[in-house]
Amino acid sequence: MTESPPVVPLISPNTMEPSQPLADATLALAAAEAADDRKGADIVILRVTEVSYLADYFLLVTGFSPVQVKAIARSIEAKLSVDHHRHPKRMEGQQEGRWVLQDYGDLIVHIFMPQEREFYNLEAFWGHADQVPFIPSAPALPSDAAPAAGVAADLC
Repeated sequence: MTESPPVVPLISPNTMEPSQPLADATLALAAAEAADDRKGADIVILRVTEVSYLADYFLLVTGFSPVQVKAIARSIEAKLSVDHHRHPKRMEGQQEGRWVLQDYGDLIVHIFMPQEREFYNLEAFWGHADQVPFIPSAPALPSDAAPAAGVAADLC
């Protein structure tokens, strides 16, 4: 009978206190919501725990300009800092804004311009990972827009 190694609590580099490993997608979902707040598109959360030692989750997001890519990255960083007291261990690509990578240890965020996302095609590369459901918020109607005639009839 072989003995299993002793369980050692993980030390979070952000707090330097013992912490539990990310057991669910809470952090990834919070980051996805922050990306959605900045109109990030094609938001995909992949649970890569079973197929990679790099992280537990990947978040993939598309931005349509370098300014938007940077804004999405800042939004994610702010939300995870305020709500979860987490800061990226490492960030890459902030200057160019074509592909920003934020490494939170158990979550790695990739924010791409469309050409970079298509070229690297991480969804296909990590295609054997489980996808975590995320439903982006519905686009809001402008305040001066009236519902279509068929919609008003359906509401009665």
